[in-house]
Amino acid sequence: MHAIPVIDLMGGQVVRARMGDRASYRPLESPLSPTSDPIDVVRGVLGIFPFKRLYVADLDAIQGGGDNRQTLRRIRAEFPLLQMWVDDGAADASSLHALIGADLGTPVIGSESQRDSTLIAQNRDSMRIVLSLDFRGDAFQGPQEILAEPALWPRRVIVMTLARVGSGAGADLARLAAIRSIAGGREIYAAGGVRNAADLRALKETGVSGALIATALHERQIVRSDIEAI
Repeated sequence: MHAIPVIDLMGGQVVRARMGDRASYRPLESPLSPTSDPIDVVRGVLGIFPFKRLYVADLDAIQGGGDNRQTLRRIRAEFPLLQMWVDDGAADASSLHALIGADLGTPVIGSESQRDSTLIAQNRDSMRIVLSLDFRGDAFQGPQEILAEPALWPRRVIVMTLARVGSGAGADLARLAAIRSIAGGREIYAAGGVRNAADLRALKETGVSGALIATALHERQIVRSDIEAI
């Protein structure tokens, strides 16, 4: 199982995400980094462990208020070997191809940004993108047809429980199990609520392929030995 660190970008800075309430997000304060500048934050995270992947949410783009494309280029230039998974709210083929063409990383298609299942269906069984199934509480965020038709999904799927992000509530094991049961052997990644090494072990036992983590890293609840153990 892979641990994948997460950064959320707003206005060119890394912000601390909590429970999906984006209006309340503020610049990250972390013992891992002297500032909330993305280069400082990523360098601090890589100081814990030489992660191969980084998940980046461009919250400005997702919310339709500009983008952090230049910041993504800075990260790419500074850490050329780091594979980025980037959610910038792509909702149609042209925006998806623009992200692919920018060569900034693997596009993440968030269900919350979709109007229908067209973009998902166009990338059925693909390894070039990642699908994020987004939930708030028990409510699926996005067209129900996406959730109802696993045959449309690409090979890698994130189960994003937004209400648990930064909450310390623990991973949503029941939902992960439900998605795995219909996913047809696809790689499943857990996002939201991972608190500590015990949560990582529990996720590994469920058979998921990876876990997205942020708060637990910055609060030093997950350290290098915990990541090496999984």
